Amino acid sequence: MSALESDQTDMAPLWRRILIGRNPRITLLRAALIGLICWTTFRHVLLPVRISGISMEPTLRNGSVNLINWLPYWWREPRRGEIVAIRTTGTSVMYLKRIIALPNETVEIRAGRVFINGEPLAESYVKNPDPWEMPPRRLGPDEYLVFGDNRSMPMELHVAGVVKRDRIVGKAIWHGKPTP
Repeated sequence: MSALESDQTDMAPLWRRILIGRNPRITLLRAALIGLICWTTFRHVLLPVRISGISMEPTLRNGSVNLINWLPYWWREPRRGEIVAIRTTGTSVMYLKRIIALPNETVEIRAGRVFINGEPLAESYVKNPDPWEMPPRRLGPDEYLVFGDNRSMPMELHVAGVVKRDRIVGKAIWHGKPTP
């Protein structure tokens, strides 16, 4: 680049220097690369979801947005206490629920308390539980028991229960601030 061309580039308006830079080809290449990274990330790694409903309150608020990470369960199995996305017929409608019991465990609910293999489960995220009842049930080798955190509403109003492993899509990344 000659000294004259350099002077002309430096004299370009500030908005052009910021948006386009000194070399438009490099700027276009950077923009294309950033676009490809964003598309790949939000198509194949992170799935944005809007929370609709109160079954996960106070942990997840109605109307809030969360991201579902598709990758963790490629290398490991879901763990108790994790909030997971469960697909229904595809990825356009999913439920976000907390894993309560794992495969091959016996689960029971008495007066609103969850018992896993006869031992009470500590659930600090549950506030004002309704006296739910569920007789003992042994889960199969690929079954998980999931519930929402809002147990102050009757059990019949929850979309929850036993789900197969292949229905669990990914893990919620953050839970936001619980409501007081």
